[in-house]
Amino acid sequence: MNRMSVGRPTEILLVEDNLEDARVTIQSLQDEKIRCRVTLVRDGEEALSFLRREGVFSQAPRPDVILLDMELPKKDGREVLTELRADDRLQAIPVLVLTASAVHRAVLQAQNLRIDGFMTKPVSLEQFIQAVKSLRRSVLEELVLPPASTLRGTVGAT
Repeated sequence: MNRMSVGRPTEILLVEDNLEDARVTIQSLQDEKIRCRVTLVRDGEEALSFLRREGVFSQAPRPDVILLDMELPKKDGREVLTELRADDRLQAIPVLVLTASAVHRAVLQAQNLRIDGFMTKPVSLEQFIQAVKSLRRSVLEELVLPPASTLRGTVGAT
């Protein structure tokens, strides 16, 4: 059955300093045909400026979901998450933590920082695609998912 798409693309803020990891993430979203617009920022300070619509980000869209790496320059993922959860305007945005270290999960839970999902960065594209499928079921299942040709990447200024 062919279903017509309704609504706007999902706004995803990808906070990732490693360009190869960002490329794999964006490619996986395309491969899964998730209708979205991805904005990439590469450090914690830039992420918070984007979310608060400061400076060059004054017209930034409010993300529907944040994919947050933990190992970031300037402010790490824990600091970003702490500030995000303390801000009444931003605390409701779902955050999926991306990390290569399982230790981060325990640290975040010990600090009582609410995360909406946790994914250890897979070592292969196939494993990452499986993680994205899980993400789609758990966080994005209510969103419209039309063809990947509508996916656009936007890179924030660094």
